[in-house]
Amino acid sequence: MDYLKTVVPSQLMAERGANLVVINPGSANVRMGFASQDVPFNIPHCIARRINPQEGEEPKFSVRDQMLNCHATSSQNAERESAYDIIAALMKIPFLDEEMPSPNQPLPPKMGRVDGFSSQQSRDDSKFTWTNVTERSIKSSTSIDRSVYKDAEEDTPPSTSGDGNVEENKYKEMVFGEDALKIPPSESYCLSRPIRRGHFNVSHNYSLHQVLEDLRTIWNWILTEKLHINPRDRGLYSAILVLGETFDNREIKEMMSIVLHDLGFSTAVVHQEALAAAFGNGLSTACVVNIGAQVTQVVCVEDGVALPHTALALPYGGDDISRCLLWVQRRHRTWPNFQTDPVSKPIDMLMLNKIKESYSQIRSGTFDAVALVHSYDNEKSAGHQKTRLSALNVPPMGLLYPRVLVPEEYPPPPRSWFQDYDDMLEDTYQPSDSLYPSGNGGYGMWDSYPTFPTRLKKFDNIGLMDAIISSVLSTGRVDLQRKLFCSIQLVGGAASTAGLAPVLEQRILNKISANQSVERVEVLQSRTYPLFVPWKGGVILGVLDTGRDAWIHREDWIKNGVHIGSGRKYKDSYFLQAQVMCYYNI
Repeated sequence: MDYLKTVVPSQLMAERGANLVVINPGSANVRMGFASQDVPFNIPHCIARRINPQEGEEPKFSVRDQMLNCHATSSQNAERESAYDIIAALMKIPFLDEEMPSPNQPLPPKMGRVDGFSSQQSRDDSKFTWTNVTERSIKSSTSIDRSVYKDAEEDTPPSTSGDGNVEENKYKEMVFGEDALKIPPSESYCLSRPIRRGHFNVSHNYSLHQVLEDLRTIWNWILTEKLHINPRDRGLYSAILVLGETFDNREIKEMMSIVLHDLGFSTAVVHQEALAAAFGNGLSTACVVNIGAQVTQVVCVEDGVALPHTALALPYGGDDISRCLLWVQRRHRTWPNFQTDPVSKPIDMLMLNKIKESYSQIRSGTFDAVALVHSYDNEKSAGHQKTRLSALNVPPMGLLYPRVLVPEEYPPPPRSWFQDYDDMLEDTYQPSDSLYPSGNGGYGMWDSYPTFPTRLKKFDNIGLMDAIISSVLSTGRVDLQRKLFCSIQLVGGAASTAGLAPVLEQRILNKISANQSVERVEVLQSRTYPLFVPWKGGVILGVLDTGRDAWIHREDWIKNGVHIGSGRKYKDSYFLQAQVMCYYNI
């Protein structure tokens, strides 16, 4: 403590963070970096592997999630239209009672005035470029069968370097991150996302074994190519896993095995994302609302301890807002006549996310804008069109009225795999002789594993406002409820949506009944970019954790099996760390 009171925070981060790697995996992106860094690398959590097409088939880019059913049912469409009308009335968007135009009618008969649009010159309307999936490789000239061109003098043989070696283009076997999302549709690659909606993306055509292999490969690539940590030097580093509350116990154990066994870190520790988010903003008590790409989590934290009975998971996030943006534009007949398909064409989802981040916000009245929309139908020449986008304040309001966000429907897993919700913080783990999946798709290891009732409450149609109120009131103590309502913390990518905080403050205050004695609701401003707050909290927890009581050593994990330490057991330690953070204003 004496040292912590005298050292400069930047010096503390540099000294203790140089050998700490913080990993914060999400459904859409993974944030990874040294604790000594200011911000982590934020990389799409996906991998594309080259596949060999069957004989007679044309090369084609495919997505492993093509089995998704994204077509809204008639009842879902009715609910979506009803929710749109409610949002439009609240936002005072005109022409609510106007009938939808016929399919032959390109635009509604009434639209807002173009000259009233605000200037969007500061927006980024640049287009994406297709990924080059080939790389140059050097091949010895002695291995080239020159007979293929010895009789064809008009053909030019492959170029040779000065030492007699031959350069040739070779397809990359694996492509990672954003490059994997921009592979041309005529290339034979299969895109996989190992995490979906806050869980391992296990399905009929995506086995647990392959999910774990993809996770290991993606993380190893980031460590090697981005952080430049050689595999043989990993034993000099420790890892901090900052994991969302949606992951169940078995998933956390598998990720710990990847970090300690496969990637070779010397020690590792797991921290809850909600707790790390609170510490990332220098708080010890807060209602943490983490709005991710595909799932939203609400958890209350008191004195450095996440309260399990307050945890809620909502199956929507930033990606759903983007798809709603596309639906709203098609509803208004303002979207260009492009074949936009964000499910089978990931590059379209990249474009939608960029438009959402640049233009969507919550504000009253008609909110339209002019944007440059690109078409990626043709991989050789991407077209574009300057387009007037309408009702841009409707999609982000889907966080409060989720019926306007129609989620994808996923095929069920091969078996009831996600039924083990035992507390990730309990000492229940005793490993078997084989921790890794067998050849039957990876499910045999769990056949005799006990199941437990769900720990995390899930609601499909509850809005963000109601979720926050439900989570805070479930604490049962008036003094704590008042404190939490004044310490609402928004993190995650969609938390940056302009106008979201004041809308939540106003509507939560109006929704709370008078007998709750809550006079003020406040959404606190993040000290850094909301997307990186949980990662930054993991940095702080790792740097200030001098005791290392909950850390797991690689040898112990492999040989004996070690429990995942409980944050509740270290309440005093966490509270002390929170006090230190506030003292230094970290």
